[in-house]
Amino acid sequence: MKKFFGHLLTVLRHKWKVFVHCCKAGIPWRGLWHDMSKFSPTEFVPGVRFFLGTRSPNEAERARFGYSFAWMHHKGRNRHHFEYWTDYNPKTKTISPVEMPVVFVKEMFCDRVAASKIYQGRNYTEQHPLEYFMKAKGRRIIHPETSDLLEEWLRLLSEKGEKETFRHIRKIKRNMNR
Repeated sequence: MKKFFGHLLTVLRHKWKVFVHCCKAGIPWRGLWHDMSKFSPTEFVPGVRFFLGTRSPNEAERARFGYSFAWMHHKGRNRHHFEYWTDYNPKTKTISPVEMPVVFVKEMFCDRVAASKIYQGRNYTEQHPLEYFMKAKGRRIIHPETSDLLEEWLRLLSEKGEKETFRHIRKIKRNMNR
């Protein structure tokens, strides 16, 4: 029962923080619908089973089985994850990253900041989301334009703080790749 309520509370707290951030970023509807798939049995049951409280349960599921079925389900249904944005490239005949529309980059930014706040707790600083992003920069399969935009916003957060960063993000209206 402790893991059930621990996971539920973590998901709800995360969703609330993402919603608040999405409102500040000018995309409240994305925040309202953010991560609804986490309540599906495919994601919620492993989330409870592998609940850690200090990091994503997907990491524990991955450590146990070599993959996380919950994560594969999640990334395939939530367009704010860059992993969603890969497709078969007819020129190279390989799976390649696709540039994300800016609305989903905004939501991804909000998601990353909220996750840092949830998992870092009182230790959170505005440098944490950038530090986490930079740890895997050379290893992730993400479109270069999407990566550069997210990194720009994370650097702005690190250097200027939330208020200035959300003001900047709110002003951006262009739709990348559309």
